[in-house]
Amino acid sequence: MASKTKFHHLFGFELDELKSWHGLVRLFNRPEDPSSLAAFRILFGLIMMLDIPHERGMTDADLEFGNPKQCHFPLFDFLKPLSSEWMVIVYGIMFFGAMGIMLGFKYRWSCICFTVPYWYLFFLDKTTWNNHSYLYGLCGFLLFFMDGNRYLSIDGLINKNIRNAHVPLWNYSLLRIQIFLVYFLAGIKKTELDWIKGYSMGNLGTHWVFDPFKSILTTDQITLFIVHGGGLFIDLFVGFMLFFDKTRLIGTLISSSFHIMNSRMFNIGMFPYTMLATTTLFYSLDWPKRLMLKAGIIESTLDENKKFFINKLSEHCIYDKFKTEDKKEKPSKAKLYHKFFTLFSLLYISEQLFLPYSHFITKGYNNWTNGLYGYSWDMMVHSWHTQHIKIHFIDKKNNQTHYLNPKAWTSRRRWSSHGDMMYQYAKCIEQRLNEYGFKDIELYFDIWRSMNHRFNQRQVDPRVDMTKVEWSPFKQVKWLIPLMTDLSDWRSKLKEIEDQYAKNKTDFDLTFVADLNGLKLENFVSPFLNSKIEVLNGKIQVETEIKKGKKHNTTLKVGEKFNLPSGTYHTVYTVSDQPSCFFYIYLNETAIVLSDWFDNFSKNMFQTFNKTYDALKKFKELKDETELIWKAYNKTLIINSKSFFEMIVKNESNPKQNLKKDIGNIFSYIEEKKLNKTMVYHSFVNQFYTNFNDKMVKAKYGLFYKNYRKLLSVLIRFKQSFSMLYYALRSVFFKENFSKLINTELFVDY
Repeated sequence: MASKTKFHHLFGFELDELKSWHGLVRLFNRPEDPSSLAAFRILFGLIMMLDIPHERGMTDADLEFGNPKQCHFPLFDFLKPLSSEWMVIVYGIMFFGAMGIMLGFKYRWSCICFTVPYWYLFFLDKTTWNNHSYLYGLCGFLLFFMDGNRYLSIDGLINKNIRNAHVPLWNYSLLRIQIFLVYFLAGIKKTELDWIKGYSMGNLGTHWVFDPFKSILTTDQITLFIVHGGGLFIDLFVGFMLFFDKTRLIGTLISSSFHIMNSRMFNIGMFPYTMLATTTLFYSLDWPKRLMLKAGIIESTLDENKKFFINKLSEHCIYDKFKTEDKKEKPSKAKLYHKFFTLFSLLYISEQLFLPYSHFITKGYNNWTNGLYGYSWDMMVHSWHTQHIKIHFIDKKNNQTHYLNPKAWTSRRRWSSHGDMMYQYAKCIEQRLNEYGFKDIELYFDIWRSMNHRFNQRQVDPRVDMTKVEWSPFKQVKWLIPLMTDLSDWRSKLKEIEDQYAKNKTDFDLTFVADLNGLKLENFVSPFLNSKIEVLNGKIQVETEIKKGKKHNTTLKVGEKFNLPSGTYHTVYTVSDQPSCFFYIYLNETAIVLSDWFDNFSKNMFQTFNKTYDALKKFKELKDETELIWKAYNKTLIINSKSFFEMIVKNESNPKQNLKKDIGNIFSYIEEKKLNKTMVYHSFVNQFYTNFNDKMVKAKYGLFYKNYRKLLSVLIRFKQSFSMLYYALRSVFFKENFSKLINTELFVDY
């Protein structure tokens, strides 16, 4: 036997095998142990079973697809949702497909039952797209072609010819390369300046998972160095670490820590656990067998290469003098199957390398970012803040203007981020209004957003009639307003302004705005707010209403401020040639006062609770700790309900306090601000109950209770999903009203 080269020790094959088509075919179809692929199949199927009722939305299918007036945003316009009962059945087919994948039962059919409904639902609604949902679909697609049922499967129990049979190397190679690309391309995307400078993830450094670093680093330093710097390093290099034997363990520790932290920080469903499952693909291909061998579950023999002996030859593999139990050598030649899947593997890898950078072709999906979010692996690179969405239409028949709720016919907000979905929503709105008798209209969108802590700016030209616009996936969208990248350097100045106000005010909000010459911003100031506007760049004109029908114009230059009247609308015109930059300062003094009141109220309530608890404990009438706690809590409420306002102002550290005078001041403030006493009372009591409950639960149950609640939530979703499936089947086969069944039977117990 020829000695292996260093290249072979590093990569598991010889470089010469890549130099010819013949060598490549034999390499891609080299026989490998099936157990690692089986382990991934089981984990993936299980994770998808947990994901379908939750993030895929099976429990909400009746709400999502039960309203025929609802607007949808499919990738292809010919895709339409079925009736709600049939959509629930589609989810059911997908769920049992995932179960079949996990069990390895009717494996190919199970893959079809999972993958076809999955991609149908994925393409049906672009507003739900994200990178991990795309990854799940790719894994389901790949598993269909692979021999995932050759080990630990019901199919293997039924058919001994496939039980513990080899699988070709490309089964592992495609999955490994796919996961590697998820990491590496995400790292490449993070080389954008926004990520490197720490603007993408905002103030994530405040999260409790970073508490170990807070003793040596500030929150801003954690956000910049740990979140952004660490995220860039992990995505760029952890894929390489997992590939090589000497770095695999450290790569596993880093990636596992990364995904576990993500599961705590973000609401991303089963994605962290899916990525943990994919880590097993990079280990020895027979690791499940070795684990079971050490545990004494199986007994097996090893060949001269210290691999588990497999006597089931697979026609999907190419063997080079492979010895069977009868000592016969059985070489094989490349057939059509082997050549086809070698070509399929190369084409698939090429497509996955090309698609994330294909935006120069699909120009219609580009605007502030390139392409739709979900297939480019630009995970977490862009953070969005939607400040304002206004939709109005003009009835040309009588020239009247009407305003629409942006969520009138959709529960999603993602449509406002991309030109293609704005176009689809505009067409849907036009159709719905036509049904209500508005035959001839003009429709206008005014969408204000901020990306990665820039100024809030318009995303679409508010002067463009959306019923007249054109859109093509291959042409640039001209009615969208580009991102003002020349103002990106202002972000450090905006941060300084925020920090300056944070030192002096406790309940304030700053909104930074940039607008173009010739455009205007209409805004309403709540009567509970004290508001100012200050100019940072350019020149603006503020139009306010002094008296009914009388308006006043004030021109502001850089550095100038203006107090805005509360409870009225005002209009801001950009009158400079260059873009105007300004910001609003909203100060809610009433909220500050109420917050101070509640802090004192809560402090006194806890003191009363502790005294009541100790008194009840001395009598030893209540042996159960939980019953004792809630008995003390209820007595505390009774005591303090009689002296609510005293609890707000009582200060035991001040013996000279005049309670009567302080309570009188509270009554005067409530009357001046026209606050409702009963609402203040109920608000404080409810907020105190929440704080009290959290404190007691954490003290008594800790992490166990939190995990118990999560498990209970999962079980409720399963129950609700299968109940809906049962009623959907009844509706289809027995012609019963699905909506009526859902409303009268399903939610009786909820």
